Amino acid sequence: MTALLRLLSDSFRVFFLLASLWAAAAMALWLWWLWQNQIGPGGDLPNALAPSHWHAHELIFGFGMAATAGFFLTAAPNWTGKPVAGPRFIALMAGLWLAGRGAVLLWGSVPPVLAAGVVLAFPALLTERMARQLIRRPASSEGLYLALLGLITLAEARVLLDWLDLPPGDAAAGLRGGLAALVALVAVLGGRITPQFTRNALARAGAPPAALPRSFPWLDRSVAGCACLAALAAVFPLSGALAGAAALALGAGQLARMGFWRSRKVLGNPLLAALHLAMLGTGIGALLQGFAAFGRGEEIGALHVSAIAGVGGMILAVMSRATLAQTGRALVAPRPVVLAYLLLPLAALARFAAATWPETYVAAMLSAAALWVLAFALFALSSAPAFLGPRQTP
Repeated sequence: MTALLRLLSDSFRVFFLLASLWAAAAMALWLWWLWQNQIGPGGDLPNALAPSHWHAHELIFGFGMAATAGFFLTAAPNWTGKPVAGPRFIALMAGLWLAGRGAVLLWGSVPPVLAAGVVLAFPALLTERMARQLIRRPASSEGLYLALLGLITLAEARVLLDWLDLPPGDAAAGLRGGLAALVALVAVLGGRITPQFTRNALARAGAPPAALPRSFPWLDRSVAGCACLAALAAVFPLSGALAGAAALALGAGQLARMGFWRSRKVLGNPLLAALHLAMLGTGIGALLQGFAAFGRGEEIGALHVSAIAGVGGMILAVMSRATLAQTGRALVAPRPVVLAYLLLPLAALARFAAATWPETYVAAMLSAAALWVLAFALFALSSAPAFLGPRQTP
């Protein structure tokens, strides 16, 4: 089997590789633009969009949705017992995703309506595929994942309609809503797998039942509800006070349940520690957003803490763990990936500093972008043999 055929044989292979490569490449282009316009002679991106819109769209709906597709197309068949996606469907989805990246990068050089249709085809087809997989399990937790995928698709539609100058387009609401929906996915999925994986690992190590992580269904449901309310409040701009209250409740609830997850006991296990670190970033980011909604702090800095430390951190943690497990490798994070885990919180701190202390803006912005690029480049390079090579046998 050639490397290309192997890449298309499993959804996680192609989409995790594309997600990590695009995370590095899109941010590298943003880093170039920042450098040119803050230090150099100036420069433009190759499209007719506001640079901040392109940057946010490609990290939320490009990088974020590629990783989401890789996870759900792999996990949903395990949940439902239905067949996994075949190479033709995977190739179709990968082609649509790549076409969408090109359409946004060259927006204005191709007919806008055609470009918008190409861009929206990927999330719409992914949501439809997941609906057919999960429709028979409406009462399960997986049904919430489907609802959030639909919300992300709707959020991107609002962005594209704004770019087309059509109602009810609202790029700001769509971008914030897309990020909030990804945060909700992290809160729900991370709240499920983080204590579960930690519990399994500590039990294997011989920890007594009293020392294992504890989960409380009522608290998990409360956190999920607040996360979904915050996402809805962003996609359909509702009362700022309501959105702020939802964010504060999400952050407080997330930090509260982490108090029962035995995070300190997994500091020596990077694969598990990365999950806990991402969930910590999710909680802190939500609190900062809530404070900002009531005039205490900068919203942009808070949003980036959620995006970088929360969403970016969880995507990196899940991609690295799933890649090892799905390719038959030992669940031990390679050293470059461990370094990547540490770089993302530093990137979040730098970006928060840029928004909070104007005198640090240029250095902090450039540092945050460079740290992000390095983190995902390390993951892509370290994981490429797993994506392109055969599954290992124990």
